[in-house]
Amino acid sequence: MSRSSRMNTLLKPPKMAWNATDRRLLRAAGIQDLRAIAKKQVPRMVFDYCDGAADGEISLNRARDTFAGLEFQPSVLRDVSVVDTGRTVLGQRQRLPFVLAPVGFNRVMHADGESAVASVAEQFGVPYSVSTLATTSLADVAAAAPGGRRWFQLYFAEDRGMVKELLACAEEAGFDTILLTLDTPASVPRRRDIRNGLTIPPSMSLGTFAEAWLHPGYWMRQIRAGSPKPQVLAATGGSAADMIKRVFNPRLCLDDVEWLRGVWYGRLVAKGVQSVADAGRVADLVDGVWLSSHGGRKLDRAPVPVELLPDVVDEVGDRVEVLVDTGITSGADIVAAIALGATAAAVGRSYQYGLMAGGRRGVVRALEILSREIEVTLKLLGVTAIDQLNRSHVRFR
Repeated sequence: MSRSSRMNTLLKPPKMAWNATDRRLLRAAGIQDLRAIAKKQVPRMVFDYCDGAADGEISLNRARDTFAGLEFQPSVLRDVSVVDTGRTVLGQRQRLPFVLAPVGFNRVMHADGESAVASVAEQFGVPYSVSTLATTSLADVAAAAPGGRRWFQLYFAEDRGMVKELLACAEEAGFDTILLTLDTPASVPRRRDIRNGLTIPPSMSLGTFAEAWLHPGYWMRQIRAGSPKPQVLAATGGSAADMIKRVFNPRLCLDDVEWLRGVWYGRLVAKGVQSVADAGRVADLVDGVWLSSHGGRKLDRAPVPVELLPDVVDEVGDRVEVLVDTGITSGADIVAAIALGATAAAVGRSYQYGLMAGGRRGVVRALEILSREIEVTLKLLGVTAIDQLNRSHVRFR
């Protein structure tokens, strides 16, 4: 081969995209790259709402540091030419071992909103969890992803009549799983949101307004799509502020879980469990226990969910499936969570960064990144299937 031929082989032109959004997304090699793009594409108050966490953001940072500190134990001389990334989660086989966690107000992040996320989840064969605070109705989410698996995250209001209305909407729209959120007895204003004036009622400064209008593309999309409102809660009536206040229930207790088990036809998952003892208390009433610190957005200095994972699996893993979230920023983190005993991992900010960075196309890019990282991590571990992972493959340092 001549020298010029060798140079031509090495210097292949990069993938090209005429669209500016596509060009940005093609350059994103990891979720952190999508985060950096997102930060430039949306107003600071929008980015901070998604990116931020409670108080000093200690819970979130600890969770991320814990995942970063996990050490894999690879095995070589294995044929890993073909790997199976599929996983059975709550009775159904899916293509990848994670789910999209619920995040409210998706149409605030990007005008494409929940419908776009649902369609991408269907494309990649993973469940999409729709928040009670979604800005798209459950019926419209179902229409956007008729063949996808849809879960509904439920804030259990003090008014059981309101809860019944939400359950009826979920059932009518073909949602098969309820994620009962347990860790929100009170609303928690986050420091970034307070600084940006994202409070009820809003109290935004002139500086916040001025910075927001540095993103004309964002506002043009919002104007064309219409003002985002909590569409799921709209069925229960009242103003937006009133609806949001009603979903936080300081009286939620085990009796409510028992009642919900009796009235809901599908799968039920207890989301927001943060101790081995509480996992044991709910295990006989639900199909799944979701270890979560709400992405670090509620109690600061909360336990790190992935650190609880092995003990919770030992306690209840023969009775229920165990999911885990908070601090997951890569496909390698997802693989580590499965190895430690999780049925599936849940990602929230990862796909939201994609949504802010480029709407539906950004969510596709986020899931492409995670999928690639999962497959590569399995091969480097010497594992040919997700279901082969166990605690021998990873350890806490």
